[in-house]
Amino acid sequence: MWSLQLRMWLLVTFLFGFIYALIVVIGRNFLHVGNFSFYLIISLAMMFIQYMLGPKLVEWSMRVKYIKREDNPRLFQMVESLSVRANIPMPKIGIAQIEIPNAFAFGRWIKDGRVCVTSGILKLLNDEELKAVLGHELSHLKNRDVLTITLLSVIPMIMYRIAWQFLFFGRRRDERGGNTFLIGIAAFLFYFITNLLVLYGSRIREYFADRGSVLLGNQPKALASSLYKLAYGSARLNKESLKETEGLKAFFINDPSRGRKEVLELSQLDLDKSGTIDASELDVLRKSNIRLSVGDKMLELLSTHPNMLKRIKRLSEYSG
Repeated sequence: MWSLQLRMWLLVTFLFGFIYALIVVIGRNFLHVGNFSFYLIISLAMMFIQYMLGPKLVEWSMRVKYIKREDNPRLFQMVESLSVRANIPMPKIGIAQIEIPNAFAFGRWIKDGRVCVTSGILKLLNDEELKAVLGHELSHLKNRDVLTITLLSVIPMIMYRIAWQFLFFGRRRDERGGNTFLIGIAAFLFYFITNLLVLYGSRIREYFADRGSVLLGNQPKALASSLYKLAYGSARLNKESLKETEGLKAFFINDPSRGRKEVLELSQLDLDKSGTIDASELDVLRKSNIRLSVGDKMLELLSTHPNMLKRIKRLSEYSG
């Protein structure tokens, strides 16, 4: 746990230290190349607007309908008991009218928290598994993950705008056009690198939320089984259904577009072919080593979610 926390703090410190140093250098030496501060303000303003309007966009895209206790007592009671354990305000509860079996949490701040499940997940998981998934999502709210990732995401956006400014406008306004062009190329490279680091931060937050679900009293095997079932549920869907939420999959507990591959990997852990992952199967995984191919490592590098085998391996360590 401390290892993950240290990595996250180092990542945040590095990214914001880097962007501060870059702004100082550009401000002192190249401020006459266009109004750089204007582009910085525009980037921050766009991120703020996105942050404030984000919940409404998610609700609209996911076709979320908020419920009261009488609409679904079982779901309401689960979220209520978990929010008490997590010591956070009771979030709004919603059901998204989409086929993909999944869950997600969002909101501008803790008191604005919303936890949603899709209609597909309610048909797929048992109570223990569903509660483990809800614990994961409530942990995202408790850890303020939406705010963290939003703040980190502003850095690639600034890098992109610096690159655009120096590549396409700097040469026209500065007699040292070659220098400004090179700065534009460097900024574009840093845009790519910082985007990878933001994805890395997103993957760390998923590990945190998994751990958070266990700390709220859920069994690692329940969360592992739910991830297995969600991968299987996504693998059964057609491509059109998966495309429906392509731009919002970072909100989900797992990446639905990787369901087919993940269900093949996780089926190897299901030794008794029961369709679940029990404590004994997790113990076998805990004592074994996993090796990822170069392709799997590259795929994870470009993903918002950890490799599923690595993720369940970590869950097995919590159970051990």
